[in-house]
Amino acid sequence: RVTEADWTRQVIDAAQKLGWKSFHARPALTAAGEWRTAVQGDGAGFPDIILARGERMIAAELKSEGGRVMPAQEEWLLALALAGAETYIWRPSDKEEVWKCLE
Repeated sequence: RVTEADWTRQVIDAAQKLGWKSFHARPALTAAGEWRTAVQGDGAGFPDIILARGERMIAAELKSEGGRVMPAQEEWLLALALAGAETYIWRPSDKEEVWKCLE
């Protein structure tokens, strides 16, 4: 079973090997034992990964096979799609399709 963290590493590694610039903000564990990603503005639901190469920009939400897409994540993907980005929800079972998209 592939975790979301493992899947994220796989996608970033493949994208970088294929010449994509990549961005992923990792959450950090606070002293209170809570996971937080430090952002300002409308950060809730922002896609897991942003990729750019040439004239293409991809915003992808990366999920484990059973992971749920939250409404805030759907809202961000829609907003970025309307702005011209390619948007995806990628799961490990989509691996072949993802690699083709990144070629």
